[in-house]
Amino acid sequence: MEKKKTKLKLSGNLKRSITNIERAKTQGTNSVVIEKRKNKFSSKKPFGSNRQDQYPKKNFSPKFKPLNVEKQSSPTNDYEKRKLAEQRATRRLKADPEKKEVKGKIGSKRRELKLTVSRALSGEDEGRARSLASLKRAKKKENRESQKEEFLEKLKPIKRDVKIPEVITIRELANRMAEQSGNIIKHLLGMGVTATINHSIDSDTAEYLVKEFGHNPIKEQKAEEIIKKIKNLKSENLKSRPPIVTVMGHVDHGKTSVLDVLRKANVVSGEFGGITQHIGAYQIQHNSNKITFIDTPGHAAFTEMRARGSKLTDIVVLVVAADDGVKPQTIESIKHAKAAKVPIVVAINKCDLPEADPQKIKNQLLEYELIAEELSGDTLMVEISTKTKNNLTKLVESIILQSELLDLKTDYETKANGVVLESKIDIGRGPIANIIVTSGTLKKGDYFVSGLRWGKVRAIINDLGKNIDEASPASPVEVLGINGASKSGDDFLVLDNEKEAKSLCDARIQESKIGKNPLNFATQESAFKEKISEELNIIIKSDVHGSSEAIKNAIIQIKHDEIKPKIILSDIGMVTETDVSLAKASKALLIAFNVKPTKEAKKLAEQEKVSISSYNIIYEVLDFIKKKMSGLLSPDVEEQVIGSAEILEIFKVSKVGKVAGSKVIEGEILNDSNARLIRDGAIIYNGKINSIFREKNQAKQVAAGLECGITLKDFNDFQKKDIIEVFNSKITERTI
Repeated sequence: MEKKKTKLKLSGNLKRSITNIERAKTQGTNSVVIEKRKNKFSSKKPFGSNRQDQYPKKNFSPKFKPLNVEKQSSPTNDYEKRKLAEQRATRRLKADPEKKEVKGKIGSKRRELKLTVSRALSGEDEGRARSLASLKRAKKKENRESQKEEFLEKLKPIKRDVKIPEVITIRELANRMAEQSGNIIKHLLGMGVTATINHSIDSDTAEYLVKEFGHNPIKEQKAEEIIKKIKNLKSENLKSRPPIVTVMGHVDHGKTSVLDVLRKANVVSGEFGGITQHIGAYQIQHNSNKITFIDTPGHAAFTEMRARGSKLTDIVVLVVAADDGVKPQTIESIKHAKAAKVPIVVAINKCDLPEADPQKIKNQLLEYELIAEELSGDTLMVEISTKTKNNLTKLVESIILQSELLDLKTDYETKANGVVLESKIDIGRGPIANIIVTSGTLKKGDYFVSGLRWGKVRAIINDLGKNIDEASPASPVEVLGINGASKSGDDFLVLDNEKEAKSLCDARIQESKIGKNPLNFATQESAFKEKISEELNIIIKSDVHGSSEAIKNAIIQIKHDEIKPKIILSDIGMVTETDVSLAKASKALLIAFNVKPTKEAKKLAEQEKVSISSYNIIYEVLDFIKKKMSGLLSPDVEEQVIGSAEILEIFKVSKVGKVAGSKVIEGEILNDSNARLIRDGAIIYNGKINSIFREKNQAKQVAAGLECGITLKDFNDFQKKDIIEVFNSKITERTI
């Protein structure tokens, strides 16, 4: 009889299903169908129905608890294999979300999940798709990992390429490395170097610091190297140029008068005291030949100007007065000319005077290896007179002859180069630079660099005061458009564009900081170093830079052991409110040379009680400073001991107080004299004698060997064996 196969269908919760599976196994069935209970939200219930009525109270279990099944090492029979398959099936039921199928508006269809034991044993159900929630979690995890990687990448130190100039401040270096200045200062302190953010360091030190902080140092090309490359550009378009002639000599020997006659203008009358205070440049034309003349001051204070003129020049005209002879500035001018290796033409002036002796001058110049042509030498000497205009044409022809021998040529088409003779600040026009073009042609609109300044040529004014569009080589001109007052002696270099001019100017400024605020090694000696000398602060404002420079150099030469002049500001232009405020704060002398204070500055000076000293001649400035320095010197005090007395006894006198009964042991004691009380070798009191008593009577003086009573002003703490010493003081004022 064929055995009838029984098929069981399980429904409800998981506990009931597991019970039915066990029952099926005991009955020997081959397959079991497991049906999940209907979802509680699948059908609608009438309004007001109880939620608990939806499920049987006895078998309700909202949360699934996994079945605790003991783990076995490996299944040995069919029963254990089936049991293991059932456990896998229950775990999958728990893990997989329910799939909802909506059918119509009435409700959802009952979902069934069929799982046979054979399928569970064969593992056919392993390939089910991942849930949406799982995908979201994986995506979030991936985003977190990527964000973490980006954050860690940002935390990694950035290696930068740091450009290092010849000299740089710590602040600037920190900015270029994007590091904190404090960290750099700490690193230097660890090396035994004290520094602040304003200290300058050289390129080698900066390179070391950049490497220490993990960056790549790149040394910039020096500004001077760039300029040298530009100047060394050779050209084949060379043409003859006019000579540049510098007139030099001793003060009041007639240098400016020579130029005055040649230019047919009265320049001497415009100089205070008849002394040239700054360099002047003029151009004359003789027949078809042009000559550029530079007039230099003869005063000792203007050594730098003369040296600057000799370096720029092609020929030096040495003016020597026939009635005065060779003087200190004459000798100095010869030295400058020989140092510059330029030929000298001697102009012996004032030959019209009765006491003139040109031959004496020629003999004196032999000592300095200047030998006239008539004495078989190679130095051109011309005897002239500016008063009678004698031989002035011969002088000009001698200069032209000397220039032809030199064969002076330059390139007219290249970018202009020049030298700053003087600079000033003009009200209404701003900073002005007086230059001489040495090569190339200067044009309007050219960008240039001059020392630590740069600018664009706005206007060119020649020596006659006329506006011109361009200046050829050897031309003395005024240039407007510079961003500040340049220094006398600075070069003048035209560049291609504004960017090049600014970058070169910045490089020069950085290099100029070398030596300022140098790094100091911290030592015990430096920490306890005392200030020895007193300082006199000085502020100088002048009309031109050359005068300011001359005054500054002259003041520096004033030296003293106890007091030292210190120039805290030397600038050109009118005295402003800022200058007055600086003088007030620093307690400095405010000197105005050939300039006047503004109305605002004058008013502020009156309010703050600041004195503005105005001068036109450099001698007066130097005398004024010496006088002020002398006032700060402590006077010489010379003491002369008159006599001394020893205290033997102390008495109390009514209406008088304590009286020192003393015996005069040396000299004499004078009433109302300077006195000091000495006890055990130490000075206890320093003052004056109040009164002297001799036998109850007051006395004016007591001689040696006599006894007397002595009282001192504001002192009565006498002791026996004290010495009262009487002396006179002689005060002598000191001068520099």
